[in-house]
Amino acid sequence: MVSKLIEKIQKTKAPICVGLDPMLSYIPEHVTKKAYEQYGETLEGAAEAIWQFNKEIVDATADLIPSVKPQIAMYEQFGIEGLKAYDKTVKYCQQKGLVVIGDVKRGDIGSTSTAYATGHIGKVKVGNTVCTGFDTEYITVNPYLGTDGVKPFVDVCNEYDRGIFVLVKTSNPSSGEFQDRLIDGRPLYELVAEKVVEWGEASMDGAYSNVGAVVGATYPEMSRVLRKLMPKTYFLVPGYGAQGGTAEDLKYCFNEDGLGAVVNSSRGIIAAYKKEPYTKFGAEHFAEASRQAVIDMIADINSVL
Repeated sequence: MVSKLIEKIQKTKAPICVGLDPMLSYIPEHVTKKAYEQYGETLEGAAEAIWQFNKEIVDATADLIPSVKPQIAMYEQFGIEGLKAYDKTVKYCQQKGLVVIGDVKRGDIGSTSTAYATGHIGKVKVGNTVCTGFDTEYITVNPYLGTDGVKPFVDVCNEYDRGIFVLVKTSNPSSGEFQDRLIDGRPLYELVAEKVVEWGEASMDGAYSNVGAVVGATYPEMSRVLRKLMPKTYFLVPGYGAQGGTAEDLKYCFNEDGLGAVVNSSRGIIAAYKKEPYTKFGAEHFAEASRQAVIDMIADINSVL
């Protein structure tokens, strides 16, 4: 699967990922108004507004980008109707030829991990029929339960040519409360990185592994160390833009070949019309603002590679 992601990154010359993390406050009034007129101020109405918002952004940016990352929590808050919008968004992005990274941060043990993996990146047998659940190309995985929690995901990756990104060093301010703790004189995130390499050796796809790592843009010196520890691991890099990460901060996430990382931006793209210098587009043309924000992000990142 990682070879498919790399191929799309090379084709677009855009090592980026658009985070489809819609909040109702991001959605222009003309979109929500139409949805509420059709379905009322209900969970179904909210889900319809999210779907229409996502669809316009995907239509405006799909030719520029290799991948998207919908964060499932933004859909789950609207219950089953929200999950239907998540599913529609995933399938629509795949129709547009995009690699979909389901940001679900799952992780448990044994049969539970297997069930999570089956539901998101695998297949399930119903009687004599083989069915798919959400069927994204990638998902994010929490490694806190250790190998018992991660191996079932790797097994499903190998069976169905899928991928995972394991949380290693996240971009949030309090990540250091656990991730930076010293164990035998080394920070915990380094020990997790070494396990990611070990898990990844069981799922190589060319020069890189299908087992990737989440490494935040907000800690550039740490990403430099992690790049050396994980030379064959693809990084999913959150924290660019709205969280404060800059293009200069990102350069250590990449290898010398210009590969090795895909950088996510969520609010900075999907809510671009609310921010300078994109307010000139106005709410009616929010998708055009998102397209310009993508163009600017690609140029910014490529300037340091």
